[in-house]
Order: sequence, then structure tokens, then C-alpha cells
Amino acid sequence: MNHMRTFILLAGMTALFMGVGYLIGGSGGMTIAFFVALAMNAFSYWNSAAMVLRMYNAQEVNARTAPDYYGLVQELAKNAGLPMPRVYLIDNPQPNAFATGRNPQNAAVAATTGLLNTLNREEVAGVMAHELAHVKNYDTLTMTVTATLAGAISMLANFAMLFGGNRNNNGMGMIGTIALVILAPLAAMVVQMAISRSREYEADKGGAEISGQPLALASALSKIAGRAHQTPNYEAERNPATAHMFIINPLSGERMDNLFSTHPNTENRIAALEEIARTMGTGRSFRRMEASPAGPWNPSKKPGPWG
Repeated sequence: MNHMRTFILLAGMTALFMGVGYLIGGSGGMTIAFFVALAMNAFSYWNSAAMVLRMYNAQEVNARTAPDYYGLVQELAKNAGLPMPRVYLIDNPQPNAFATGRNPQNAAVAATTGLLNTLNREEVAGVMAHELAHVKNYDTLTMTVTATLAGAISMLANFAMLFGGNRNNNGMGMIGTIALVILAPLAAMVVQMAISRSREYEADKGGAEISGQPLALASALSKIAGRAHQTPNYEAERNPATAHMFIINPLSGERMDNLFSTHPNTENRIAALEEIARTMGTGRSFRRMEASPAGPWNPSKKPGPWG
């Protein structure tokens, strides 16, 4: 169901983009818009992962520099039937993580030092399994395309305001152009966020299957959500277009499961994971797991570049 919903929303965003191009310049404008979108998506396809990792100053780690963290991802990738992704660490106190890359063969996963220092090993496994589920489902590519299309729609709307307001193109006129400038980017943003939310639920389910511990992932989500909005992520605040990539929204003030949220409500996600746990035969509430001892992420045992 989520895959079909994502396809429908992507088709709607593409139609919106082509429609904006048509309203600005007729069939010629629609053709130009198509090729602009094609070029932007091609650039994003090849360069988005490196750009995002550089944006957050992520440092690549390996079995020598971060044996516990790297080994855990290696084990989970094997469970998921995925090639080993590149593993990165971000020196940031906010607990969070994301995945990027155009396909499973060119994927990367990144966790913050705050995540490794906040969660126990089982919870970290749940989070990284969630990110690997994104990789397996090609969500990193899907969200790159939607972000690119949303940006292109906003660009076209601004172009219409600058150059199309004095002409009555296709019957729009000044009022129609102003409406286009306001409504088209808003509609694109709503569609982008709806796609992001649907993919998060699917990745939670996939992460529970890869790690085999849905309650550990539920516990991790609860801890991350409780701390993320208390610990600023300044890089994310400067680059809000990347917020949808993280397992929990890294920006301040996003708490509601509504049209303008990049992530589902955390309590809704926890409830879904608890239902998965019951289906898998583990009926404990995640709240009983929160007192479990910390894993190898204890500050006194921090290996590698975060020591």
C-alpha cells in the first residue's frame, strides 16, 4: 500500500511540475521544464550523497577505527542481504542517523556521536537497520527525486513571478501568476512530506525485520525524539531541505503528524512497532527495555574518531 501511495504521489508531483511549465510557457514551457527537471535529477543522482555527507562533515569509519559500530552495520547488512554500505560518523550531540546513496551498491549510512552515546547496542541496531531498510527500498533515491522536483517547482514558480506576471499566458494574468507562485511550491512541499512519512513507516517495518527487535527500535525512537528537540542540530537548521533524511526530524518545532511534517508522529510509529512485535511473538512494551544497560557506546569505551 505504501509503495502504491508513493508512486501515486510521485506521479502527482511530476504532473504538477509539468503543469507549472505549461502554464508559464505553453507546450514549449512544459518541454523546457521537463529537460530542466531531467538535468537536475541527473545531477542529484550522481552527486547528492557526497554533497549531504560533506554538508554534515561526516567522517568515514572502518573496522579499525570504529570496530563496534562498523561491525554492527556489517552484521545488519548481511541480515538484510545488502552489500556493505560505507559507514560514517557525524560529530554532533543530537542523537540521529540517516542513509543516502543512489542504490544499495553505492549506499552510505551515518550516525551521530549523540546517537551512539545515548542508545544501547540493541537500540543502535534498530536504528541502523531502519536506515538499511531505506537503502533496500531505494528510498534514498526516491527522496532525492522528490526533493529535486520540489525545488524545481519552486524555481519555476519564482520564474513565473519574475517574467510571467505582465502577460496573460494561458489566461493566467497577474492574479493567476501570484496564485501559482504561492500554491505550486506549497503543493509540492505537501506531496514531498507525504512521501517522506509513508517511507518512514515502511522503513520502521523493514528495520524491525532486519534487526529482529522491533521493541528496541521503538525504544530508540522514543529516546531520540525526547532528546532531538532539546539538542540543536545547527547543520540541519541551516539545511532544512535535508530534514526528511533523518530517522527523527532534526529541526526544532516539528511534533505533529500533519501535512507539514516530514516525519510521522513518534507515538504512532511506536504503536505500529509494538503491533509488529506482537505479530513476531515478542509482546513486551518497549518501555520495559529502556533500562537495559548501554552497549559499546559507553563514553569510557568510545573507540576511534569519537573518542
